[in-house]
Amino acid sequence: MSVTLQSAPFDPGQLLSRFSVGRDETGAIASFTGLARAERGQTTALELEAYEGFTDAEIAKAVNAAIHRFGLQDAVVVHRIGAIAPGEAIVFVATAAPHRRAAFEACDHLMDWLKSRAPFWKKEHGPDGARWIEPTDRDRTDAGRWDTPFDTPASQAAQDDDK
Repeated sequence: MSVTLQSAPFDPGQLLSRFSVGRDETGAIASFTGLARAERGQTTALELEAYEGFTDAEIAKAVNAAIHRFGLQDAVVVHRIGAIAPGEAIVFVATAAPHRRAAFEACDHLMDWLKSRAPFWKKEHGPDGARWIEPTDRDRTDAGRWDTPFDTPASQAAQDDDK
């Protein structure tokens, strides 16, 4: 498991290739790369601020919880901070699991958490100046769907054996 906050651009393909090496017991890897949007010329840069040491620790807690919840073998999060130009990668998440469903769901879960609950401060810069942005109602709804009780992969396997 690793969490990295960095101001430098990164190559998602290289990150995925590195994450995939030596996984002969892994059945699935799911990944997500988020890009900064130009919002039809209204955003010239996205700026993310983080309290390093705190933000990365909170993300690590969320990743560890996802590893337990979804029975992951591994996970990685790389998140940009500082100024990000439209078209550049903001975030990369990859999850490794014995089976595809767990890898997909864990990746989706982590992205919902990062988008709406991670302790970042986001500002959009554009022709009309800068403005702070908050998670949208849709972001909160997406994240909220993970707040319901869940079965661990082990309990789900036991239920499947009972069928």
